[in-house]
Amino acid sequence: MAAAALLRRVPAARAPATALMAARAISGSTAPLTIETSVPFTSHIVDPPSRDVTTTPAEILTFFHDMSVMRRMEIAADSLYKAKLIRGFCHLYDGQEAVAVGMEAAITRSDSIITAYRDHCTYLARGGDLVSAFAELMGRQAGCSRGKGGSMHFYKKDANFYGGHGIVGAQVPLGCGLAFAQKYRKEESATFALYGDGAANQGQLFEALNISALWKLPAILVCENNHYGMGTAEWRAAKSPAYYKRGDYVPGLKVDGMDVLAVKQACKFAKEHAIANGPIVLEMDTYRYHGHSMSDPGSTYRTRDEISGVRQERDPIERVRKLILAHDLATPAELKDMEKEIRKEVDDAIAKAKESPIPDTSELFTNVYVKGFGVESFGADRKELRATLP
Repeated sequence: MAAAALLRRVPAARAPATALMAARAISGSTAPLTIETSVPFTSHIVDPPSRDVTTTPAEILTFFHDMSVMRRMEIAADSLYKAKLIRGFCHLYDGQEAVAVGMEAAITRSDSIITAYRDHCTYLARGGDLVSAFAELMGRQAGCSRGKGGSMHFYKKDANFYGGHGIVGAQVPLGCGLAFAQKYRKEESATFALYGDGAANQGQLFEALNISALWKLPAILVCENNHYGMGTAEWRAAKSPAYYKRGDYVPGLKVDGMDVLAVKQACKFAKEHAIANGPIVLEMDTYRYHGHSMSDPGSTYRTRDEISGVRQERDPIERVRKLILAHDLATPAELKDMEKEIRKEVDDAIAKAKESPIPDTSELFTNVYVKGFGVESFGADRKELRATLP
């Protein structure tokens, strides 16, 4: 399967593993299934949604595929970074895949998403492909930001994915601005502005939330609480780590962010609420397996037993695997075959990304000023003309 055809429903014509699954009548079934979330939702000044989530066999299998692709991509990115093919900052998302996948299952591409620098998997969820993801990570022309953004600055404007931001918390006011535009245009859509627990104490977040509440903007603030802001545990940084209550006068909901169906249900509920009533805060209780970034071993401020315990008890992919097997949607061998196919997809995408050239040095002067104004870009001493922008 081509890497560009990454996140889609399990089709009939794919590589051998999927062909096996397509042969099973139930694997592609759209017959509804009702499954209860792992734990109840906890709410703040709003009635929580039902724990009973409506899904289908096809959707569950898609969840497994998509989260497995994301996991494999991040593991590959770890290796590429250690091989010095990825430079600079690199923040990996493995462990948190259910948030990206569950959110996408609840909304449409007319809704907007903006996030911080742990953005690779959100880009894939919005329809991005593996080749452009790896090319961007390696600073190549075929990257989703033309090789000029790197790990922290993925974008996909045609899917209303607005990054990819390196300044802690700064994406939240921008997300509220996107929500303002949606309301101004009378669109029936909403904006999901994602941030981590480490950004939850930022003043700009509360300023943006205040005006969003005043104007009843369709803004959903999503705190991806992986319990460590860099190397600082949430309880050491926040007097009140109940982030879903932080909106005070704004409703909130605490969600098991390791349960993809719970995330889907919460995001569907939040979108409907925000369009009708204004902003809402979602706290996704999740966990990252890697350190904060590739420069952080991730084991100096937490124990290895803690990490392995979360893997064993709450891993989002393993939860879906158990669900698939419990409902006889696929056999263990078929899921293993799918994972083998995914590894090949990722390896092929890396090989194609490596073929893409590094951006030309003239690209240093593009995407800085608006085109068509005859602007000239000079060197630091302003004596040597470097480029005349078209």
